Amino acid sequence: MAINKGLLSLVENTPNFSNQTLINAVDPLKIGWVLKGSQLDSSIDSNTVLTVSQKNDLKDTINNQPQINVGRTLEELVRHSAKIIDGSIIPGDPNILTGDQGQGSFIEILQTVQGLQTLIPELYGVSASAKSRGVNDHLGTLNNIFVKTTDGVASGVFASLIGSIKFIVDANLAQETVLETAYDNLKDFVNSVVADSTDFQQTLDTFGNAVATAHTNFNTALASEPYLTHRNNISKMCEEINVQVSLENSNITSIRTYIETLSNTLAYTSLAADDTLRELMSVVAQDSNWQAYFNDYEVNSKNNNALYHNPSSDSSISEIVDSVMKLRGLPDVIDYTDVNSVSKKALKDVRIKDKISDAGKSAEQIIDDSLNTLGLSTAGSVYAKSKTLLRNMNDNDVEIIKKEIALFQDVDTLS
Repeated sequence: MAINKGLLSLVENTPNFSNQTLINAVDPLKIGWVLKGSQLDSSIDSNTVLTVSQKNDLKDTINNQPQINVGRTLEELVRHSAKIIDGSIIPGDPNILTGDQGQGSFIEILQTVQGLQTLIPELYGVSASAKSRGVNDHLGTLNNIFVKTTDGVASGVFASLIGSIKFIVDANLAQETVLETAYDNLKDFVNSVVADSTDFQQTLDTFGNAVATAHTNFNTALASEPYLTHRNNISKMCEEINVQVSLENSNITSIRTYIETLSNTLAYTSLAADDTLRELMSVVAQDSNWQAYFNDYEVNSKNNNALYHNPSSDSSISEIVDSVMKLRGLPDVIDYTDVNSVSKKALKDVRIKDKISDAGKSAEQIIDDSLNTLGLSTAGSVYAKSKTLLRNMNDNDVEIIKKEIALFQDVDTLS
């Protein structure tokens, strides 16, 4: 239910969702060669003259040292988050509403992710996060997972990155200066091209190779301490960013198919309560697991007793047994000296009733026959025999309930 306070003002305005918070967090990382690399990557990506193939080839050429090409990592992160906001991460015709052929939208992504937080625990018995389908597994880049603070102190990926980047920039290495120049030269050329032609391909390749060479030389300059620790840290942090982006991209682009599969599974299982439909589905289903589910449904339903829900320990099982015993009026006989009541209970015991006859027999004879049927001793007085039989039958009442609990646990356990 929506909170009414402030609701009217929301109706009259739009949320204007954006990735600006992420952009603000990324901007401080753009210093030195990282800034120049970021500007170059943006120029390549936004260029309207270069073909997709030319852009990809050029980016591959200058990504020969990914741990140095930090600007590209940051730009791709920002572009990725923007595609989530505008829904274009889910491909389709933007003029068609969400669906098989329609482009996604931010609200569709949010609602679908929310749905998974319920569906996955219901179908898998674990949290959505355990299946790498939690909120941050889809939207972590927008949810500030790279920007963390502990007691007011910045920590996490971005804080670690800025520390290492700044350390290297402050060193004023000549190789970094050369790389920044190579970045600028390629960027300026990319911005200057005016027509798609093979005439400029050779020049484009020359500038691209110059960047790749500068990457290699800068990487070599960082191969010894005190720079190596920071180079390795930058590599590690960029890998964390790339892994997160890859996870989100994979999860969101497949989210329609994934939730449809889960929803259909739940829908089919709900139809199983109908005897006719269940029989039909067991016939048309070709998967053995689905066939078993439908064929065993009736038996499993009988064992699905809410009284036995979640006995998590021996003590709780005992408590449930005691509760069920009371509901069933058990033990119904507690005085073994009341041999008539003991004999009547024996005649209702499922282990005994179909194996002895009470015709013309005394209570003691019925007790003797019952003991023989159960393989128990008939030695002693009638009271001793009655006591033995009554204890056995009352213990069996408990065991029957425990078996019912075990059957319920089996039915209630996801498998």
